[in-house]
Amino acid sequence: METVNQNHQNPGFIGDDGRSTASTVVISSNGSMPGTGLDNADQESGTAILPEERATWGKGMEFLMSCIAMSVGLGNVWRFPFTALDNGGGAFLIPYLIVLFLIGKPIYYLEMVIGQFSSRGSVKVFDLCPAMKGVGIGQALQVFMLSTYYAALVAIIGRYFYESFRNPLPWATCHEEWGNNCINSAPDARTLLPKDTQDDQQNVTTNDPANQRVRTSSEWYFVKEVLHEKPDIIDGIGLPNWELVIGLFVAWLCVFLIIRRGVKSSGKASYFLAIFPYVIMCVLLIRAVTLPGAADGILYFIKPQWGKILDPKVWYAAVTQCFYSLSVCFGNIIMYSSFNKFGHNVHRDAAIVTGLDTVTSLLAGFTIFGILGHLAHEIGTNDIGTVVKGGAGLAFISYPDAIAKFKQLPQIFSVLFFLMLFVLGIGSNIAMTSCSVTAIRDRFPHFKQWQCSLFIAIISFAIGLMYITPGGQYMLTLVDFFGASMIALVLGIAELYTIGWIYGTDRLCKDIEFMLGRKVGLYWRLCWSIITPLIMTVILVYFYATYEPLAYNDKNYPSWAYSIGWTITAFGIFQLPAWMIMAIVRDPGKTFSEKISGAFKPYKDWGPLDPLLREQYHKKIENELTPKRGQGVWAAIKQNIYG
Repeated sequence: METVNQNHQNPGFIGDDGRSTASTVVISSNGSMPGTGLDNADQESGTAILPEERATWGKGMEFLMSCIAMSVGLGNVWRFPFTALDNGGGAFLIPYLIVLFLIGKPIYYLEMVIGQFSSRGSVKVFDLCPAMKGVGIGQALQVFMLSTYYAALVAIIGRYFYESFRNPLPWATCHEEWGNNCINSAPDARTLLPKDTQDDQQNVTTNDPANQRVRTSSEWYFVKEVLHEKPDIIDGIGLPNWELVIGLFVAWLCVFLIIRRGVKSSGKASYFLAIFPYVIMCVLLIRAVTLPGAADGILYFIKPQWGKILDPKVWYAAVTQCFYSLSVCFGNIIMYSSFNKFGHNVHRDAAIVTGLDTVTSLLAGFTIFGILGHLAHEIGTNDIGTVVKGGAGLAFISYPDAIAKFKQLPQIFSVLFFLMLFVLGIGSNIAMTSCSVTAIRDRFPHFKQWQCSLFIAIISFAIGLMYITPGGQYMLTLVDFFGASMIALVLGIAELYTIGWIYGTDRLCKDIEFMLGRKVGLYWRLCWSIITPLIMTVILVYFYATYEPLAYNDKNYPSWAYSIGWTITAFGIFQLPAWMIMAIVRDPGKTFSEKISGAFKPYKDWGPLDPLLREQYHKKIENELTPKRGQGVWAAIKQNIYG
């Protein structure tokens, strides 16, 4: 990008602490009060309560560290490896990197820009197009559901952290009640099976088809001791495991304590949340690559299977993983950047976070596939893809298995590793919960930060009990698919078309030039206007055209579970037409056509939060957007793409 000179002044943003020295309360021409978080109807009622000045990050580094803690999390260490495993290892890697370049990076920068420019949260930011406010509402509901099961995963991590202080590690050796087809995870460990069973334990099978294959003790421990997993949920999901209930409570207590004062407290915690996990991750990588057979697993991870690369399912998995890995189209990035100073260099931060996120995913991939290669070597198979089952349990099977193979003090590495996973999970959940809190406080500013945080933590804890039952992994997979993956793609597409074509790519680029003083390159323009929304649309069409009923462990769900799943999806997507109709009805236009036109235009108070900057912006943007109006459709399209 080429830097240009700024002609506007910024008298309201001269403080190093990021706080405006000018008043942020001004009545605009449409009678609205910018920065209040209240819509026009509330303001006209005369009941508006002006909130305190919007908080900002203490330092720009706190914003960067918080974004790293949010984007570099369980999506990289937990979800990326098993998604790669389920989609052919190296066959998934190439589509994933392409998707990151054409979808992940452009959306990440776009959301950073629009949040910082407007100083609005993920719902209020759609003041840029009131008719599409349903996108923000739907994303807020989606991220709320996501946070409930992330906390459940953190609860499981907490259970492993507690058990890591035992000697020997409880998953290191087989237990008699697990059956005959079990091999020890720890090298040279004495098994807990009877002697006559030890001699032929790898050659004995059972009559239960689910238990035919030989499993490591770490896998049996996860299924039998931690989850108490049921073979199906036809007769219900069971009652919560009290040990995991304690872990769930601790997880939400940590989140509440960190976000109770907003970015003032979460910003300080971000340094530890972002940096600490990398230390442990590097130690585990070194250990993984030195195990016998690790090279075979790593080769499986990086060697492309060209036949699978053309499989649209792999590309769909890459898009979904990109959403989870970077947390795009969930509202978290918009929320975090809305607390920035107006001129903060988000272009640099977006490049750092997206690059670091990719490196972290690859780091986790090398680690996990090195371990899988070793497990294949131990079991005596060349098929890396069948060594362990995919799904959420992979990180709770392969990583503990590797830790159990440490001959010197495996407890130390286990404690550090699960502390790292706990930190990663908390860092991601802080962002998701903060997004929900910000959405509520933007709409109801009289609620205090700690009140919203406590309310969401209690509700989420109650919902999260569902995921720590014997059938909890079934429900987690169900909500992940219907409540996150499907909704995220639809709302993400709606967000891109809204910003790229209704609000306008050209106007967005002019906003960036006004805010950062730099021209926007052709790569960004093409991605925002054509490439990114087009790829996502194609993926969505293919997904619905080839939809198959969701299954867990190759078992279909009962009818009532599918009904719940589709209800969740429908409710999230229904926000689009519902809020569009509401915006049209509430628009002050006199005729129906005026109401429709007005509902798709930004509010008059749209722009920078500071009134002086907003006045300069409105004059500048009006002068720059006027020249090519009325010159035809093709001229408008060309201007929107190329400027």
